[in-house]
Amino acid sequence: MPELPEVETVRRGLRPAMEGGVIERVEQRRRDLRFPLPARFSARLAGRRVVAITRRAKYLLAHLDDATVLIMHLGMSGRFAVSHECAAGAGARSTARREAHEHIVFHMSGGARIGYSDPRRFGVMDLAAGDRLASHRLLAGLGPEPLAREFSPAYLNRALRDRRTSMKAVLLDQRVVAGLGNIYVCEALFRARVSPHREAASLAGRRRPGRALCRLVDAVRGVLHDAIEAGGASLRDHARTDGTLGYFQHSFAVYDREAGACPRFGCHGTVARETQSGRSTYWCPNCQR
Repeated sequence: MPELPEVETVRRGLRPAMEGGVIERVEQRRRDLRFPLPARFSARLAGRRVVAITRRAKYLLAHLDDATVLIMHLGMSGRFAVSHECAAGAGARSTARREAHEHIVFHMSGGARIGYSDPRRFGVMDLAAGDRLASHRLLAGLGPEPLAREFSPAYLNRALRDRRTSMKAVLLDQRVVAGLGNIYVCEALFRARVSPHREAASLAGRRRPGRALCRLVDAVRGVLHDAIEAGGASLRDHARTDGTLGYFQHSFAVYDREAGACPRFGCHGTVARETQSGRSTYWCPNCQR
């Protein structure tokens, strides 16, 4: 499932095509994705100007000029493809393309055609009132963004004090920090030299966060920034809106590197893999404690 860097990459790809433009019409080829689409979905979007495209956790948010917000989640296989439709005429060419399993198409006033395809149909689209966005069922209860000021060593120190579960499980808890997934949690824990199995409360200091917790916050931010710069990681379904692939998977230190040598200088360990809460955990038992 796409994680924060992949979703942020898609957001940046949608901005030039959608932000400031009017949704002239919407082709809706299904009544549902993971959940039923809102009543009169296409009609409620037609004619609306997109004021801004933002992101919350793994959700894309299109803020419209009538204070409605279009909430979008890619699910496991969702993908947006941006192309352009040219007016018919001598020499005019169209770069518009239809993807397989394309369920929804947004036709924008500037000529952009934004197709949403989703073979597994685990994606979500919903409409919400802007002044009630924080309490929407999909967004309520989310923790702070990992790239925001609120996600600080002091915050994480408070959040971990009574947590008897593993450090990896805590970082995957969207109520603690929003947007992290399996790949980037494994990578951040490696950078911070923290074992994914370590009890979360053991990292919390009585009065202030210790060095390990400060390293972890820096590692989370660092790996996310690096991944966003690389356009995310393309392992299965993720692609940018222009169809090109992200390449952060080539920079993985431990994820999907089972039995490989630990890349940390001076460490002679071997990357291990274990199933933890139903997900693959990759780490170096030698340098992650």
